[in-house]
Amino acid sequence: MTAIDIKATPRVSAGLGAWQRLMINRNWIAAWFMLPAAAFLILFLAYPLGLGIWMSFTDIRIGRGGAFVGLENYEWLYEDGVFWLSVFNTLLYTLVASAIKFVLGLYLALLLNRHMPFKAMIRAAVLIPFIVPTVLSAIAFWWIYDSQFSIISWSLRHMGLIKQNINFLGDSDWARASVIIANIWRGVPFVAITLLAGLQTVSPSLYEAATLDGATNWQRFRFITYPLLTPIIAVVMTFSVLFTFTDFQLIWALTRGGPVNATHLMATLSYQRGILSGRLGEGAAIATAMIPFLVAAIMISWFGMQRRKWQQGENND
Repeated sequence: MTAIDIKATPRVSAGLGAWQRLMINRNWIAAWFMLPAAAFLILFLAYPLGLGIWMSFTDIRIGRGGAFVGLENYEWLYEDGVFWLSVFNTLLYTLVASAIKFVLGLYLALLLNRHMPFKAMIRAAVLIPFIVPTVLSAIAFWWIYDSQFSIISWSLRHMGLIKQNINFLGDSDWARASVIIANIWRGVPFVAITLLAGLQTVSPSLYEAATLDGATNWQRFRFITYPLLTPIIAVVMTFSVLFTFTDFQLIWALTRGGPVNATHLMATLSYQRGILSGRLGEGAAIATAMIPFLVAAIMISWFGMQRRKWQQGENND
């Protein structure tokens, strides 16, 4: 059987059918290779997303179909105080946790980039909080924050700093701070290791030249390390914000959104309303309301990277 020559002459290609011409067209080769991945994304991402958006415009419930109700679910959410509290909690949780994870992750990356004994073992140990299953981490923190057996309260009482145990998960402010700390503990290794990989790509000759010119540690970081890490920082912080904003397992395993909805995020509230309460349309509306925030985070990162014109050899205006 003779294979069709990809470099077929126009006269030969003209004698082929439209489908055969597409099969041998070089411009379509990339599309054929991407087709399996595109089909996977459409099946497992695009279709559920589209279905969820459609459900948010219906009154569908578990066990019965729903009718189209337009913006009724969103109008109800607009007047729902618990929903707006979950929006506030989600933004607070995301901004505070992401900012602290970036600072600690960058510091840890700079520290691990230095020459030190047992550096490989230390780098491996840093990853432990990130690779431990989320629910297992939540159970560990649940014991740490326990109102009766908390090791933190026990230590503070024996040091004479407090007289009674702190109700970490029973007080609204303490609960918010507790879940943020737990998220930071899990997320710092991801930021640190990713930024460490970026630091490995910076040429040591740049630091040597800067040192010869009399640059201080801060100047080397300000004018060499940080600019060269900017693309990686944009990517890693985008993922960090997305992971934090959509966090569900840690919150649900620790507090179930309590006390008094003080730690309810949009993801946990969507699960409670849509699955536990059976109001799928309302739960889908809450989940759909998360999309603008996620798109905004992605666009901020995207335009931030586009402004770094020096990456293409141009001046950074």
